[in-house]
Amino acid sequence: MKVLLLDADRSLGRTLEPELDDAELHAACSLTDGLRLIASRSWDLILLDADFSGAGMELLGRLHGDGGMAPVVLLSSQPTMDLAMEAIRHGAHDVLPKPLPRGRVREILVGIEEIKRLRPLPEVTSPDGTTIVGASSQMMGVFKSVARAATSDATVLVLGESGTGKEMVARVLHSRSNRSRGPFVAINCAAIPENLLESELFGHEKGAFTGAIGRRIGRFERANAGTLFLDEIGDMSMALQSKILRAIQEREVERVGGGSPVSIDVRIVAATNRDLAQAVREGKFREDLYYRLAVVTVMLPPLRQRGDDLDLLSLHFFAHYAREHARPIRAVAEEVFNVMHRHPWPGNVRQLRNAAERAVVMADGEILLPQHLPADILNPPEAAADGTGGGEDAAEPPMVTLEEMEKRMIRRALRETANNVTVAAERLGIHRNTLRRKIQDYGLGQG
Repeated sequence: MKVLLLDADRSLGRTLEPELDDAELHAACSLTDGLRLIASRSWDLILLDADFSGAGMELLGRLHGDGGMAPVVLLSSQPTMDLAMEAIRHGAHDVLPKPLPRGRVREILVGIEEIKRLRPLPEVTSPDGTTIVGASSQMMGVFKSVARAATSDATVLVLGESGTGKEMVARVLHSRSNRSRGPFVAINCAAIPENLLESELFGHEKGAFTGAIGRRIGRFERANAGTLFLDEIGDMSMALQSKILRAIQEREVERVGGGSPVSIDVRIVAATNRDLAQAVREGKFREDLYYRLAVVTVMLPPLRQRGDDLDLLSLHFFAHYAREHARPIRAVAEEVFNVMHRHPWPGNVRQLRNAAERAVVMADGEILLPQHLPADILNPPEAAADGTGGGEDAAEPPMVTLEEMEKRMIRRALRETANNVTVAAERLGIHRNTLRRKIQDYGLGQG
């Protein structure tokens, strides 16, 4: 880190150097030298004497007005409330008395370093959180396929594991098409019993079967002039597959118990987590229907194969739910992403979305931390297999002193948070300054 000291007192720099550890200190005793150094490079912290060349407060205002190139700490040998209030109003990061309190500059540098490890939440780009987010090569391919297919009426088959966002793709295809003013109707073919699915799809006439007390309009008719999304179509029986094929080919349906066909104008988007090509080879899915559905095929990759898309999606969902639940979260600790990258995400984007909402709801401040994540993300099931899970039948550990126990817990917290003092302190339930003092007292700084 690079620190700039603007003070006519040449001895102050020598006093500060032992506190700066590996930080690089540069000093200027005149306004001319100070302005030259300010412009010559980027700084992590600027220490500015309030009386520097008779222009300390003016310089503070200029630094803040230039976009706050670095946090500025104002120094004063005669600090007052008025001075502190004016300094804060002009954008000062802090106000310190001279001589400087021992260790305070080091604490400020540690805080700045920790802030650099935070990722700010992005602006919310869609009120309902349904924007498809991704920058991986796989998702860029998906975006291009969807963009090309959306402008046509071609039938689209969306493939991918459960939770990868197949319905979201279907909704984008609809909203970007010339059918966007028509209805978008979705049905999960695997969620409705076989004996009811035909009626749900095609409708029925009064008295068609026991319980049919009136006419029912099916999903095909309800989607007229719009889009019908057939989710999990791979679970449909062969008999229903033939009726779906006829509806697509003839552009008409026949209600259960009805005597005349009903014309329809519907675009079909189908989806499944099954390998339909394999199902065709095994005789479990009609080949002619498969080719009718797969005019355009969109393959959604699982989350575990999307690399840094995990970070983009997480930030997107954190921002969305922070707004939805009115939480004051403004940034996310880097360790949150380290923890999330260690999880396999078998539930894909749907699981990530649920985990993000839970984390936001559990957050109790402006920074989202690892302990706000769901337990299954923070402590994966494998932890129990390596003997760390414990249990009622596990042998009790040998008795140790409270001091030794405290040292062990601090070591563990630092290890599990990659030496992030702020996150470790949160996990231990103590103030970060208390934790820093204990680290120093126990000689754990090099751990």
